[in-house]
Amino acid sequence: GINAVHGMSKEVLDLKNLSLWYCGKELTPEDKALGHFMGRNEKTTVIIKLSKKGKGAPAREAPVSEQEQKLMMAHAYRRQEDLKKLAENDDDDYMTSQWANPGALKQQLHGTANIKWR
Repeated sequence: GINAVHGMSKEVLDLKNLSLWYCGKELTPEDKALGHFMGRNEKTTVIIKLSKKGKGAPAREAPVSEQEQKLMMAHAYRRQEDLKKLAENDDDDYMTSQWANPGALKQQLHGTANIKWR
């Protein structure tokens, strides 16, 4: 059964001038029953839009709400700023560290790692 009707209109539509829209397609009286298109799953939420014949398909709903879109854009902006900071921090100060020494293994094996010259 129908649990709730969202966006219910107060306008009364004449059945002769009415068309049903489901998944971007107009359902005509010659089409099969609605259950054929939706299946037998009782937990399925179906949005069927009514419009006057000849008006074309109703406007599609936005895939995300305005709040979700704002959050996604803020996240994308923060990520872009982080990537800019990483690109700017291109210095090679780590090259003087002991762990970055390419000859460290050889020096360790030969016992010449801690020799200091005067």
